[in-house]
Amino acid sequence: MDGKHGADKGQLTKGTKVNFELILVHLDLKGAPPKVSYLAKILPLFSSLGANGLLIEYEDTFPYFGELLPLRAAHAYSPEEICEILRLAKLHNLEVIPLIQTFGHMEFVLKHKEFSHLREIPTYPNSLNPHRAESHQLIQAMLQQVMDLHPDIQWLHIGSDEVYYLGEGEESKLLRTERSLTVVKIFLSHLRAVATHVVSRFPGVKPIAWDDMLREASACTLTESGVPSLVQPMIWDYTANLDVENRITLVEKYQQCGFQKIWLASAFKGATGTNQQLTHIAHHLENHRHWLQVAEAVPQSILQGMALTGWQRYDHFSVLCELLPVAIPSLAVCLQFLKHGSCSEQVIGSVKSILGMPHLEIENFVR
Repeated sequence: MDGKHGADKGQLTKGTKVNFELILVHLDLKGAPPKVSYLAKILPLFSSLGANGLLIEYEDTFPYFGELLPLRAAHAYSPEEICEILRLAKLHNLEVIPLIQTFGHMEFVLKHKEFSHLREIPTYPNSLNPHRAESHQLIQAMLQQVMDLHPDIQWLHIGSDEVYYLGEGEESKLLRTERSLTVVKIFLSHLRAVATHVVSRFPGVKPIAWDDMLREASACTLTESGVPSLVQPMIWDYTANLDVENRITLVEKYQQCGFQKIWLASAFKGATGTNQQLTHIAHHLENHRHWLQVAEAVPQSILQGMALTGWQRYDHFSVLCELLPVAIPSLAVCLQFLKHGSCSEQVIGSVKSILGMPHLEIENFVR
């Protein structure tokens, strides 16, 4: 996380208008998940501010059952509540994309004794052992239950970010020695297997994956893996001073490798500290301003959309950072910035009017 806590007012107002096909609001449900009654109030707000989709990260709030029952938290939504959320989303013209972790950030699965033997290394429950058939059976069962309640979706986000300790498990070490496999190739093999299952089992559904584990792979390795024909990468960077040229180069690399569509991911909250309580709007506005510079510089035909992430926790075991209600002003400002390509006084005035917050602070921030 960068240490930039403020931004020049002139810089904040400037931007570029880019017409994204989809602008998603990320609902991170792994901490303080909102009641359906609250979602019923804020989904129309999302739509009116410029969003036309939801990236819903269920984690342990999905109503898993049967052999997957241990994954279901006590406060999980019921199947009926999931259906109501989908109904509300459709009512307000919000495309729903579920996000299910299938490799890294699987603490909510691998912490349970029933599945702990599927960890990449026994000590930590973050990453799945990709070499066992049982691991793939687990992932397929999770995906099936989620898809059964989301039969009409066009995209499915299969996570796959921050796969810590990959390659350090005993089976990985053996394969790295016997077959000269690199960690990157182990990752790509598992990603390809999961994506292949999605496109074959659920025709018409396009897999999305976080891109951070792809970044160090050479263009040749990515092309040879077959992943570009299966997956749409979502490039994430939540810093206020992200390296625009570097991200442009990354998009060009992915396009060269054969990825047909690419997503960008910003942040409207949950990216300035694990225990943050108040949302630093200026930080997130700067993040979006830089992302618009990237989007303007790359071929528009390759951009599928942008996801505005709003993290509730940094991981399953982390403390809560600022909650969704606190971050609504930040989300509103960022959505309107994307919609208009600027953060003029008129745009800010519109946000203040919509939210009923005439004294909303954008630039000043007290930690």
